Amino acid sequence: MLRPEGAVKKALSSRLVSAAKPPASKPPPNPYDSRCPTRVVLDRIADKWTVLVLGLLCKRPLRFNQLRREIDGLTQKMLSQTLKALERDGLVARKVIPTAPVSVEYSITPLGATLSATVDELQRWARDHIGEVLEAQRRYDCAAPG
Repeated sequence: MLRPEGAVKKALSSRLVSAAKPPASKPPPNPYDSRCPTRVVLDRIADKWTVLVLGLLCKRPLRFNQLRREIDGLTQKMLSQTLKALERDGLVARKVIPTAPVSVEYSITPLGATLSATVDELQRWARDHIGEVLEAQRRYDCAAPG
């Protein structure tokens, strides 16, 4: 028995795989969402040690102890943690120099260089406005019930 033409088309079309839909585009990162990974990056680049380390490395590569001497108050442990985090994020490169004893030099990466203007601007703003910030803190502390 022959099937009507419409039935054949329907049977064939039900076996066909529909054309793949283009993948839905992801929404842009939203740092105001607690699950957004940009928060980790913001936490890193808003850290004072990160700002100071990147500020020096954007000028020239430096060895570990040179960085430690340049940044007053930065402990060896905190410098090590900061450099490891920056290296993990792709902002700093670590190069082992085969000397006796072995030396390690840190430099800013191309990705880190894209951040250097922002870091410089943060430092400049802090220098330019520290007097106003200190005055505001003084006024606040004097007015606060204690």
